[in-house]
Amino acid sequence: MTPNTVAVGSANPVKVAAVRAVLAWARPDAALSSVTVPSGVPDQPFGDEETIAGARNRARAARLAADADLGVGLEGGVVDSPEGMRSCAWCVVVHRDGREGVGGSLAMPLPEAVAVMVRGGMELGHAMDALVAERGTKHGKGAVGILTAGRIDRQAAYEVLVTYAMAPFVTPSLYAVTPSAV
Repeated sequence: MTPNTVAVGSANPVKVAAVRAVLAWARPDAALSSVTVPSGVPDQPFGDEETIAGARNRARAARLAADADLGVGLEGGVVDSPEGMRSCAWCVVVHRDGREGVGGSLAMPLPEAVAVMVRGGMELGHAMDALVAERGTKHGKGAVGILTAGRIDRQAAYEVLVTYAMAPFVTPSLYAVTPSAV
């Protein structure tokens, strides 16, 4: 079944643009809408599991709210470890028939000054705003754009995640292969 409608679980223009860019390749005829839905996780998710849960919740809620064929959820988080704090981001795509794709990446070390602010309760986007004395960076270049001096922006990084999560939908025959058939 080819999806005709896709709902993104966010009004963030960077997330919507990333999904739109991937759909232009994967499903150019699909109609895209954005729906503001809760993630069901804290504003600053910690760890890959909590971040994936937020993306999954957004994807499911957006798909249901728009009665779309596919729901797409994107969620950014942080992972704190003995090596320091890093960013993480995940995309979950859910189909109305229950199939799901998950893609993640954006594992980038964060400056200790940012990690201190995040550990103190600040959301990563706000910590980056404070670090560079700007406002609303998470709706634009994001931490990745700032920390890579513009080499990678947030939309480009999210496009990779969306593409990974779309893999089961763009090459479904490969995901249908059973281990005994290989």
